[in-house]
Amino acid sequence: MIDILVAGGGPAGLAAAVWAASAGLEAVVVEPRAAPVDKACGEGIMPSGVAALKALGVAPAGRELQGIRYVQGARRAEARFRGSPGLGVRRTELSAALHRRAADLGVRFVAGRVDGVRQEEDRVTAAGLTARWLIAADGLHSPTRRALGLERAAAPPRRYGLRRHYRVPPWTDFVEVHWSPYGEAYVTPVGDGLVGVAVLSGHRRSHGEHLDAFPALARALRGREDGAVRGAGPLRRTVSTPGAGRVLLVGDAAGYVDALTGEGVALAAATATAAVDCLVAGRPGAYPARWARLTRRHRLLTRALVGLAGRPVTARMIVPAAQCLPPLFGAAVRVLQ
Repeated sequence: MIDILVAGGGPAGLAAAVWAASAGLEAVVVEPRAAPVDKACGEGIMPSGVAALKALGVAPAGRELQGIRYVQGARRAEARFRGSPGLGVRRTELSAALHRRAADLGVRFVAGRVDGVRQEEDRVTAAGLTARWLIAADGLHSPTRRALGLERAAAPPRRYGLRRHYRVPPWTDFVEVHWSPYGEAYVTPVGDGLVGVAVLSGHRRSHGEHLDAFPALARALRGREDGAVRGAGPLRRTVSTPGAGRVLLVGDAAGYVDALTGEGVALAAATATAAVDCLVAGRPGAYPARWARLTRRHRLLTRALVGLAGRPVTARMIVPAAQCLPPLFGAAVRVLQ
């Protein structure tokens, strides 16, 4: 019997498979798409995420990130990471690096989709495979979460993300967050001649229309588009519990607040490894409490920032406040890193 079946071959699912295989368990990943898998993503990895990948034996190629810069017209506020840098990484490069590491450890990959789960006292069956445990890492719209009845209605606001790459040399080694009353644009260096621009907003418009809210940025990027726009959302997802019987939810499948603080990869790796650790220790029931501890800081701070960003009046105050109170802004960045 398979030890751990993983639903989903994104960063959270591959991290779980790598950690399980490193512990000597047989891990099988079920994923309908061929590697590398792309998706809408800001592509900036915080220092804690880089450290988590290193612990998994994964070192994707990318551009070092030294900190976070907020931009609103002529106003600027920036804070450097303390200690190690972050990393700007193409999502496909991250996927390929994790996939290679998993394959090197003997993880098996099955093309398919987990759209139903049957649990028994000592096993779980999904996608025609039987395992002792199932780790659901099947993303924001997790079919496993819905099938188990763990999804709760998410409170507003309903925010969406769009990402596109642009062939332009990066002009900074910071992640730039450009603010408007109606959303944010995240500019991340991901290559020597490439930046990724992710837009987050509650307004449903095209990527180009969103850029119109940032005139200087739009002028620098027009005509430099590289590849298609990818989208995701609504972003906020709420679960009653991240574990049910022999199924543990990790990454976005276990609940999601917003991409505003850029901790997606770090939380994906942290929750995935925590789930495997609980299974290795024979204490699956300990996972929900551990998940809550790992994600609490992120959930509280992100909800607060999204609440401010969601109101035009308070959204206009974020960058001026960060500019006037640099120690406070620096402390917030270091909490998240």
